[in-house]
Amino acid sequence: MPVFKSVLPNMRIKHKMFLLVSSVVTAVGMLSLLLLQYALRVYEDEIYQQSAKALSLTSFGIENELKRIEEMSYNVVVDPLIQKNLSAIRDGAAEYERYVITTMTTERLVTLGALEKYVLSLHLYDVNGQEYAVGSKREALTDARMREIREKAVMQQGGVAWVPPDPSDFALAAGREVRSAVNLSLDLLGYLAVRVDMKALFRNYAQGMDTRQSQFMIWGDDGRLVYPEEPLHDPSELGPAPGNGRGYRITDVDGRRYFVTYVKSAHMDWHYMTLIPYDHIFKRIMDLRKLVVFVFVLVFIVTAFIAMRFVRSITGPIERLNAKMKRVQLAGFEAQDMDDGDEMIAMDEAGQMHRNFRMMVERIRELVNENYVKQLMIRETQFKALQAQINPHFLYNTLDSINWSAKMNGQRQISQMVESLGFLLRSSISLKEPLISLRHELDIVSHYVTIQQIRFEERLDFRLDVPEALTDAQIPKLSIQPLVENAVHYGVEQMIGTCVIRVSARLDGSDLLVSVEDDGPGMDGSYLARLKAGEVKPKGSGLGIANIDERIRLLFGERYGLTVESERGSGTRVHLRFPYKKEGS
Repeated sequence: MPVFKSVLPNMRIKHKMFLLVSSVVTAVGMLSLLLLQYALRVYEDEIYQQSAKALSLTSFGIENELKRIEEMSYNVVVDPLIQKNLSAIRDGAAEYERYVITTMTTERLVTLGALEKYVLSLHLYDVNGQEYAVGSKREALTDARMREIREKAVMQQGGVAWVPPDPSDFALAAGREVRSAVNLSLDLLGYLAVRVDMKALFRNYAQGMDTRQSQFMIWGDDGRLVYPEEPLHDPSELGPAPGNGRGYRITDVDGRRYFVTYVKSAHMDWHYMTLIPYDHIFKRIMDLRKLVVFVFVLVFIVTAFIAMRFVRSITGPIERLNAKMKRVQLAGFEAQDMDDGDEMIAMDEAGQMHRNFRMMVERIRELVNENYVKQLMIRETQFKALQAQINPHFLYNTLDSINWSAKMNGQRQISQMVESLGFLLRSSISLKEPLISLRHELDIVSHYVTIQQIRFEERLDFRLDVPEALTDAQIPKLSIQPLVENAVHYGVEQMIGTCVIRVSARLDGSDLLVSVEDDGPGMDGSYLARLKAGEVKPKGSGLGIANIDERIRLLFGERYGLTVESERGSGTRVHLRFPYKKEGS
């Protein structure tokens, strides 16, 4: 390094230029490769997002249908006729009676669910093991298959047990115990098995999937495959699913790379997965990487050649430009003699740099003068953007109609609520100025409290302690009502007994202090910090304390604003500080 530092100042300028260009082009080339790698990663993430979205839509549709089948199976096991027939069989019905029961039960099964779109067949077994089977694609269940369904149904204690396919039956099965509902005795009457057509389910709900290039799989936490019957690869070869049940990986299987996406079921202990051949989706990226390397080498050679050719024509104008910069550095922006020799400068980039430098100095002087005005415009724009969050739009005619209808029917409380709501809405829309009197804001609070007292009755105890002399003070519109609304949501609604909400005001020197207090459950420190930072989505009007605090600071300055005090179990206190300015001052 010391040798390099001693040699560099004495190198010829063309060698310096070559070294500079070489370093720049090399850095650009490396950056291009890094960007390409980043683009590959982004592309993988995008493919994952699209694949996960398609998987989620597919799983959502499939599981909605499975929930419907669960409901159908429940309707079967609690059906009065099914209960009656199976109870008669358990109690030892005569032979003719059993024949009649068999006919009636079969017909009832057809009515209850055998004609469902995705149901292959229904199999009902009584306590004697007699089967009653119906369905469009009815197949006899082997003893081992039925025994597995029965054992898992018993483990669910009345719930549904989903049993994956096995070599004897490639249909997904849902098993459920049939228990007596008479006097809630819950005596065992039999078992129900529902065979589900997973092929049809996947075919109808495989939204956004290119099934020609990818493979869809479902398997349970126990490793048993739910769909398809004959997968291309064993799930164990693809590695375990991510810990959170959602993600992707690139896996080599049988000498071929696959892009594998996992999504955990929201309803069952299943994993949904798609396999997409890696070469199919990333071939263009690989070709682009080779092209970038080739272009990098070519640009390096061409740039070095051009740089060496023009180095002599560049150094002279650059030196003159450097002299002008020193002049401005010493004399400041008011130095006027910067145009000597400009008529001898060519119209190339160096000449443009001279002229652009002169215009830049002039422009900087203009920008310094304009900066103050622009800052004021920015603050005004920020304030208008914040105020725009609280300009709702409502329909007055509808409220008037409801009000008159309530009066005509003698519904006094409904009329009061509608009139108060109408006042709140008119206050939100009609007041165009950012400041209103404290008296007007308290009117808004009063109408809001009227609505809530009708709703909560004796559970809400509202108290107002504001001297009449302070009601002419000017404050930002809707700065107290949202705090009272928050006290209702986080205080009254969270309590069983009476919650006291108190609004008070007093003078502190030249400042007006307004406090909103409640004796509700309060908030712990972490939740209070998130509330102050605006990370908690506000309820009700949608105005958080961060919004109110920022509006106050934009209007009056950084020494004014909002503070919150709260502890778990000791209520909440919100204090607002404004400059004390009367209406019209």
